[in-house]
Amino acid sequence: MVEKAEILDEKAIARAITRIAHEIIERNKGIDECILVGIKTRGTFLAERLAERIEQIEGKPILKGELDITLYRDDLSLKHKNQEPLVQQVDIEHNISNKKVVLVDDVLYTGRTVRAAMDAVMDLGRPSQIQLAVLIDRGHRELPIRADFVGKNIPTSSEERIVVQMLESDGNDRVAIHV
Repeated sequence: MVEKAEILDEKAIARAITRIAHEIIERNKGIDECILVGIKTRGTFLAERLAERIEQIEGKPILKGELDITLYRDDLSLKHKNQEPLVQQVDIEHNISNKKVVLVDDVLYTGRTVRAAMDAVMDLGRPSQIQLAVLIDRGHRELPIRADFVGKNIPTSSEERIVVQMLESDGNDRVAIHV
């Protein structure tokens, strides 16, 4: 695949994170009952950045955790035909019961990752609400799932691919469309 266009650069990603942070605070009337849960891998990095930004705005930290949804995926047998999937740790040290869980991911596409993440969260407790924050919403839903907080809507064709790069894993911050 080759890059078709850069959609977001480092500054645009930072602005989107700031906007999402403000929206989370406003919608939830503060952060006291909230916990940010990043979906591995890039969702975790975004959740960390959101947590930092929210703490700057609110003057206190927000609860946070991370989730690996590998074993909850409905396409596990397709993705891992010749190998056993890795069981990775769920790192949520806080009780999520009666909390507003804000799932954080980089790209919302079919909705299957989010469905798997919701299943994983429900196995940990019964939150009062589950919300979804994504950097990119590219459309093409297969499940009735929508994001509550979106950095940027990018309509795409099913042949295109959104590539999110983050400093923590890729050495730079950018979002591009590849064909």
